[in-house]
Amino acid sequence: MKRIALLGALLALASASTFANEPFTPIGDLARGTTATIQGTVERILDEDEFRIADASGSIKVYIGPHMVPVDTGEQVTVRGLVDDDLRKEFYARELVRANGERFAFDRRY
Repeated sequence: MKRIALLGALLALASASTFANEPFTPIGDLARGTTATIQGTVERILDEDEFRIADASGSIKVYIGPHMVPVDTGEQVTVRGLVDDDLRKEFYARELVRANGERFAFDRRY
């Protein structure tokens, strides 16, 4: 049982370091159907599972459903996920990191 816990901790650490080393894509440069890591300020909470994030290049709606939004307006966050290929761009989050380092992973149900 201890080996499984140790393995889980090592995998989480490897994931964290990989995430920190990924380049950020400016929101204005996001292309439909691609995966990306974005960073910006939470502009508004749109719904219980959606918020809008902005950087100097633009803004985009971030969907984290069926989970509750774990951030507040004005907060700096980093989000990894994918850009949908619909008419209006929307970002489907897989992982979110708050400025204090707290991490949230979201199930892929969309």
